[in-house]
Amino acid sequence: MARSADSGARERLAALVRGSRARLIDVTQQLVRVASENPPGDTAAVAELTAKLLVGNGIEAEVATSVAPITNLIARVHGHRPGRRVVYNGHLDTYPIGRRSDWSVDPLGAILKDGRLYGRGAADMKGGIACSILAMLLLAEVRDGWAGEAVITLAGDEETMGTQGTQFLLERYPHASGDAMITGDAGSPDVLRFGEKGMIWLEIEAEGKAAHGAHVHLGVNAIERLMRVLAELSELRDMPVRIPAEVDRAITEAAAVSEAISGNGESETLRRVTVNCGLFQGGVLRNIIPAAAKATVDIRLPAGVTVAEIEQRLAAILDQREGIRYRIDRRTEPRWSDPRHEIVTHLSRAAEEARGRRPVVNYRIGGSDARLYRQRGVNSIVCGLTPHNMGAPDEYVDLEELYAVAHMHTLAGFDFLAADRRGER
Repeated sequence: MARSADSGARERLAALVRGSRARLIDVTQQLVRVASENPPGDTAAVAELTAKLLVGNGIEAEVATSVAPITNLIARVHGHRPGRRVVYNGHLDTYPIGRRSDWSVDPLGAILKDGRLYGRGAADMKGGIACSILAMLLLAEVRDGWAGEAVITLAGDEETMGTQGTQFLLERYPHASGDAMITGDAGSPDVLRFGEKGMIWLEIEAEGKAAHGAHVHLGVNAIERLMRVLAELSELRDMPVRIPAEVDRAITEAAAVSEAISGNGESETLRRVTVNCGLFQGGVLRNIIPAAAKATVDIRLPAGVTVAEIEQRLAAILDQREGIRYRIDRRTEPRWSDPRHEIVTHLSRAAEEARGRRPVVNYRIGGSDARLYRQRGVNSIVCGLTPHNMGAPDEYVDLEELYAVAHMHTLAGFDFLAADRRGER
């Protein structure tokens, strides 16, 4: 009888999703129209809007400010009996709009045009948030068909690495964690991402001795010192990597589909250490030997390489180097979930229903707040929208993808909770 009841509830839920396209678009538009650029990171208004969208019909929502103006939201709804917890996670902050004159549409207008929805944050990630919000709202309408608890955590601080957003919520609210997590962060409904590379961010300073540019025998060029160090750091790209078999297999099997979306060479990048000097400063005039120079470096770690290994190599290159100082700003281990986990199965089934094809399962090059859940042992999957023009003018989402991701979030969450038979009599 329980299986039959769940089947009926699932059919009702699927019908609700199909009938909620206009509602989904409206929620996405409302979110996009509220500015939440980071910097400055003021997410108070969009968090309050989200609370209004969610609260009611058994859903409890709480707005939580970590460090003003960074504002987060956590909401939950209970099923008909105790059971597991599925979490939907997302971030409310967006990249800056930039120069409005570079946009062909109002960046906060949430304009619908040619099957697309335009606006800053539409892809990263207010469209994904809207999918999770709809999932929560519709799950509340069929609470008789599932057990446990559905939770949504929306962070005000992700673009600057989440310490005052998802991390704050996980540390403050026990129900922010769960048995599985789905995030609608930027990606593609055709590629489910089960893990991501680690990172080390460092700042390097070089000290020299100023002199006139013609009198090189009297000075020490700080820029040249720094350039030599950066050249040695670039050799980290060639270090051997012991990728776990399950991760390597997933990258290989996903390559054809994933690279068509993310670009040729993605599979190679997923398998190796990458080094990028993102900022370089030094000098005052072309005919003055620079006395100081500074660079920031972003190192990404594939599965199979640890932070400790990279730090050991950094020490060998940088420690005791004359005129060189450095500090590590951020360090994160590469982390991944089981690519065959139950939540992957549920998302794949829902994707096939929505799009007529199953997604591939792959690792992720960029970072997301999923890493904070994986640190706590929560199997976490990125299932979001293709990031068209992410961070650039005329950012948009494809409406058919928006519908598909909403279906995937809603039905996968239901299937995960309905499959929990603990406590049945």
